[in-house]
This record gives sequence, C-alpha cells and structure tokens, in this order.
Amino acid sequence: MNCLKKFALSAMTVALIAGFSVSVQAKEWRGWNIHVAGYPNTVAMDKFAELLKEKSGGKMTLKMYHSGTLGSQPDAIEQLRIGGLEIANFNMGPIGPIVPEANVVSLPFIFKSADHMWRVLDGEAGKMINDGLEKKGMISLAWFDAGSRSFYNTKKPIETPADVVGMKVRVMSNDLYSGMIKALGGNPSPMAFSEVYQSLKTGVVDGAENNWPSYESTGHYEVARFHSDSQHLIIPEILAINAGVYNALSDEDKKIVKEAAVEAAALQHELWKEREKASQEKALAAGVKVNDIPDKSAFQAAMVPVYDKYLADNPTLKPLVELIQKTD
Repeated sequence: MNCLKKFALSAMTVALIAGFSVSVQAKEWRGWNIHVAGYPNTVAMDKFAELLKEKSGGKMTLKMYHSGTLGSQPDAIEQLRIGGLEIANFNMGPIGPIVPEANVVSLPFIFKSADHMWRVLDGEAGKMINDGLEKKGMISLAWFDAGSRSFYNTKKPIETPADVVGMKVRVMSNDLYSGMIKALGGNPSPMAFSEVYQSLKTGVVDGAENNWPSYESTGHYEVARFHSDSQHLIIPEILAINAGVYNALSDEDKKIVKEAAVEAAALQHELWKEREKASQEKALAAGVKVNDIPDKSAFQAAMVPVYDKYLADNPTLKPLVELIQKTD
C-alpha cells in the first residue's frame, strides 16, 4: 500500500473516530419522572434539562419523560442502573431494597423534622448514603423535597395504632413499609402508584399513605376522605444520574451537571412549599376530614420490631442509624 493510500485511510479512520465521538457527546439523554404535569418535581426536571443545555452550550441535552411513561418506578430504577436511562427523579423508598444504606431514610420516624433530614443529608450520613448509591450504579446530583407522609383512608380517622388494625393499606414496594403496617396491625398491600386511585375507589385497599401534593394531585382525596396527620415518614426524593455516564464526563462537564441539578433542586424546594400548602387547602375545601395526632409516641413505640429486624438484617448499618439519630 503506497503512502498516499495509507494517509487516506488514516484520515478516514480519524474522521470516523471523531464522528463517533461527536455522536456520543451529542447523544440526547433520557430522563424519567413519575409525577404529572405541573407538579414541583416535573417543573424542576424540565428546568434541569433547560439548564443542562444552556450551561453546556447544547453539548448535553436531556429529554424528560414524565408521568411514569417509560415504566414503573422499580423498572426505571433498574434502567438507570444499567444505563437504559441516564437521568431520573426517584422517591428513595423503592431504592431502599437495592441500596441498604439508602434504606435508612425509610425507617419510620428516623427523622425528627424536615430540617433534621436536610442536616443529615448534608453531613457524614449523607455521604455514606451517596457512597452506597454509587456502588449500585447511581450517583446523587441533588435532593428534592417530598414533605412528610401521613395516612389517609376511606373508613375513619386514625388516632391510635389500634385504628389501623385490620385495615388494608397500600404501600410502596419496600419491606420496611410492609413491616410498618404489620407492626400497627394492618394488612400491607404493595402496588404501583398508578393503581391506587381505583383500588381505593373499589375497596381493594382501605387506605394509603403519602404527602399532601401526591394525595391531592392524584385525586386520592376524592375517594379517601379521612386524612390523619401521622407524619410517620419524611423521605427525600433524589435527582440521580447513571454512574457510568457521570464518571465518563470531563471535570468541566461534571461541574455543569452538578450546578444544573443544584439550581433545579432549589426551584423544586420553593415550588414544593407552595404546592404543599395549596394541596392541603384544596383537599380541606373539598370536605376532607383531617385529624392531627399530637402525641405520636404510641406509633413510634410500635416501630421497635421494625428497627430490630432492620438492624438484625443489616448489622453493619447500625452506626449509620445511630449517626442519624445523634445528629442535632
């Protein structure tokens, strides 16, 4: 082969490699979100996509798929881990069975308040949770607010653990939540979020538990008109990226992604506070009967077996649980 041909082939090879690199860099990421249009998380994820494109000069683009259109949350978690999705916003509940460190946030009453939760996530305990996530193929870019979760049902106010006895309660797919309902004497019913409205309406389940915006935005308040302010769980949501995708980025691009995520999270926190208040007001105006539970000690005491089983199954995580409990 003469020198001219060799040069031509080399030039073609370089061009092909360069073209491939450009196509990889220019690939549009896919993002998953379970929430409906107008929901704080949905607005924030769209803002994240906008910021990502703007800050990267169009090099990194993200197409968001909302309302769980690409599958259920457990399916989407697996897709993110293996790279079928690049970006996602998840509740930490369904991540717990996959990432033991992350499951601590699903222990009932583990957080004293929302402010306590943010202090935990910003500290050493948060770093331990993030390390656990990365081992399973996910990297936390930012935390979203998801308020506190309380019980609602079609039957009666819940004022003591005895009121839950015999009640069929929908829970997310996590043994901790099933254990929580069993410890209160109820019958846990894990099911997809999209199935809850019809299940409440037809009596497949008697109740569920969630935050105010989810209770309102799904119309659950129309069929489950007893809301009991138990605040048994304060669970953050996560804006996550596939670990392989993130680690392949340059330091400059990682900074861009992180900055966009932090800005989007700040927007979500602001919108969440507004939506939480508006959702509560809408449900009350519709005639929902709300009862406070000023003394939650009986509910907290009932959770002792849940903690005992969790720590027996995960003895290495006892220091993490204790660290969270000791955080002021």
